[in-house]
Amino acid sequence: MKTNRSKKIIASVTAVSLLAGTAYEVNRLSAEPTGEKDCEPVSAEGEALATADIQVDIAPLPLSELLSWKQKGGTINDVSCLNRTAVYGIVQVRNVDDIKNAVALAKEEELKISMAGVRHSMGGQAFYKNNLVLDMTQFNQMSLDEENMTITVQSGATWHDIQNFLHPYYAVKAMQSTDIFTVGGSISVNAHGMDHLAGSVGSSIKSMRVMLADGTIVNVSREENPELFSLIVGGYGLFGIILDVDLQIVNNDIYETERQVVSYKDFPEIFENEILPDPNLGLFYGHLSTAKNDTLLDEMIFYKYTKVDIGEAEIPPLGEVSSIALRRFVFNFSKLGDIPMNIKWYLEKNVEPMLESCTVVPRTQAMSEGEACFVSRNEPMHDSVAYIRNNLKKETDILHEYFIPREQFIPFVDELRRIVQEYDVNLLNASVRVIHPEDNFLTYAPAEMYSIVLYINQPVSVEGNEHMAKVTSELIDLTHQVNGRFFLPYQLYYTPEQLEASYPEIKEFFELKKFYDPEGLFTNTWYEKYGK
Repeated sequence: MKTNRSKKIIASVTAVSLLAGTAYEVNRLSAEPTGEKDCEPVSAEGEALATADIQVDIAPLPLSELLSWKQKGGTINDVSCLNRTAVYGIVQVRNVDDIKNAVALAKEEELKISMAGVRHSMGGQAFYKNNLVLDMTQFNQMSLDEENMTITVQSGATWHDIQNFLHPYYAVKAMQSTDIFTVGGSISVNAHGMDHLAGSVGSSIKSMRVMLADGTIVNVSREENPELFSLIVGGYGLFGIILDVDLQIVNNDIYETERQVVSYKDFPEIFENEILPDPNLGLFYGHLSTAKNDTLLDEMIFYKYTKVDIGEAEIPPLGEVSSIALRRFVFNFSKLGDIPMNIKWYLEKNVEPMLESCTVVPRTQAMSEGEACFVSRNEPMHDSVAYIRNNLKKETDILHEYFIPREQFIPFVDELRRIVQEYDVNLLNASVRVIHPEDNFLTYAPAEMYSIVLYINQPVSVEGNEHMAKVTSELIDLTHQVNGRFFLPYQLYYTPEQLEASYPEIKEFFELKKFYDPEGLFTNTWYEKYGK
């Protein structure tokens, strides 16, 4: 039976892993995180913030008393754990009145505001020093309109919650590739995901309600206040506070899963001739090899989910990803050198397919080894990536993303490989996704493109930061050479000149920011560095 075979595979992988290190090391690499990651400071300012008991004098004003304070004073950080920042305080938002009162308090106390979700941006895009931060994660109500195939969600709702709400009959049309993010955060960066036809999250928005800097609430869509709509989508929270959103939804189709290993050189032709024309292909993405051998950024795994009609079938409730400790161990173990990374790639190619959960069972047949694997649309995206969270204090994992014109894919990957090897980049993952032209103002995709998503491990040290800054600069310059663009919600290692070269419209974007928010009520670290 497939279950028994899976258990044997897990046992063998565990045995191999145990041979690779001591019991202490295995436990360290696989341990469940005890809380939000808190790296050691790497500067005098960081040391001071880490040890200080930062308090602020919040006057007992009527507005202040109305707010639910999650934290007064203190500091905030993001998932990179490299950007600890002192703040005025963090307000836990639960309803629209909380937002109104926070805006009024900010004006009364001459404060600036930032909105924060799960804080997976890595350059301070969700906060700034001494800001009043609105934690939106409990502002998460939702309702379904089956007749119009839409769901209305408050901006703090996560995709995980939305999927559970829609399942088993419906699914989101466009979302990020994992489910941990809030809707407001995804809209603020105009995130995209596994559906190679649907486009970004922005493309699935029918309308939004937004609170502006003067406290008024407006409806925005492609038909109503279209300029503001294009600025809020991918606008990094600088133009208003997203209250709720009407999103398009789709049926929770059944897919047959398939994996295929090819050379990256064959990918563009396969995509154009086989993948793009297939109307039944519902989800698609690729992983490039991170093995430290001749397959580095050469071998590529296609992950394909093709719509099928299997008649009556039982769709079970959405479950969580299994074998978290083992997955976390393999992921963290791969950071330790060439052989561990080679093992990780081997397991992804040869073992992971055997562990895949085939949850949808046609009523006309029993699933057994060798038969097709069926899942519902919600399942591949219902992944909270718990296995990438850890307690490792002296290292962190950093995201990069680059948008490349399709005809430049092979030249870009060849130069990416050179940079990875020359700078000895500890590359943990390299994904390939499909990007269509986006019509928001600060677009990362003015044409048909591929997205190259890199996940890179670095030491938490001055030297680690300096090395990452050099690698980032090289990758941004490479992207510019092939007429691509880089994604903005990550570390702020690029120069204003590199930003303008990639986004020629950035100056006008900042001018419009001043027009819609003349007093600069909404701000973040990214805007303070580049917009001023």
